[in-house]
Amino acid sequence: MPRRHRASISTPLASAEINHDQLKVELIEPLESPAFVRITWPAQPTIIKPERFPDVAAGLTNLFARAHVVLASLKAGGR
Repeated sequence: MPRRHRASISTPLASAEINHDQLKVELIEPLESPAFVRITWPAQPTIIKPERFPDVAAGLTNLFARAHVVLASLKAGGR
């Protein structure tokens, strides 16, 4: 559900906990400038054991794929 702020509308596209870090992807629609996608990454580097890397990479791919589908759906609906 979109959230309204004084100067913009924020619509969550996807979020996930990946390797104990919370990531989120949002569509930001400022009232007086072009829309953009904001990706919130953890503040610190993520350390991954090499054997876990394939699962973490798959989680990131899934997160971006879900965000892409939601954004395409919004665009198809006229946003």
